[in-house]
Amino acid sequence: MWVFWALLAAISAALVIVLTKAGLKNIDSSLAFAIQSVMILVITWGVVFFQGNFHEWRAIEKNAWVFLIAAGVFTTLSTLFSYKALSQGPASVVVTLERSSLVIAIILSVIFLKEKLTWQVIVGGSVMIAGAVLISLSNSRD
Repeated sequence: MWVFWALLAAISAALVIVLTKAGLKNIDSSLAFAIQSVMILVITWGVVFFQGNFHEWRAIEKNAWVFLIAAGVFTTLSTLFSYKALSQGPASVVVTLERSSLVIAIILSVIFLKEKLTWQVIVGGSVMIAGAVLISLSNSRD
């Protein structure tokens, strides 16, 4: 079932990039993100209340709070940086470079989460980086 959710996340992320790029005309990138953040809050808290698990916040351990808050800070920074890049560059290149974060995440998960590094992961990550470089170079001449 996780594959289904991951594919929905990929489709949603792609839509975010295209819709954001279209919406950034004549608007500051930080303001655009602030507007979208309101929807993020409304929808995510709506889901929490709909699922009936709001009361579970009291059971969250201290370490989990630290990790989740730090992740929230980096999510915000990542999105602000991404929107700034989208406001200045072509979506196809911006998203390609931004998604090189997948390779960085692989490296960090091996170092900090002790996840196994296989030859398939190494080859896949290398192909992702090569693709990002290729797309960036092809658009830098335009």
